[in-house]
Amino acid sequence: MLVDVEVNGLLFSVLLIESAKQPAWLCAGSNISLVFKETEVSLAKDLRGTISMRNRMLCKVQQIERGALLSKITLQFQNFTIASAITTRAVDSLQLSVGEEIEALVKANEISLMQK
Repeated sequence: MLVDVEVNGLLFSVLLIESAKQPAWLCAGSNISLVFKETEVSLAKDLRGTISMRNRMLCKVQQIERGALLSKITLQFQNFTIASAITTRAVDSLQLSVGEEIEALVKANEISLMQK
């Protein structure tokens, strides 16, 4: 089942594959949370063209915690704080810096919905 969720004017697509039928709490106007792992958040700079990932968020880099192999990037998306865990090599390749705008992307099948 493919569900569209509006968050402050931005539409997110969520693919619910673990549910044979729509949960009773999931209906128009419901107050729900989108949940995804930080390892499922991809980052892009100067992304052009069409891609299959519809869930795209323009974010501002708040913090970069560099590790030997993985780094955690804390992002501000509208009034939400999200995180991305990517390789430190990718951080260097993207030349990420605190304060810059970047795009965060999450595949529809990597998002879960929770009732608030």
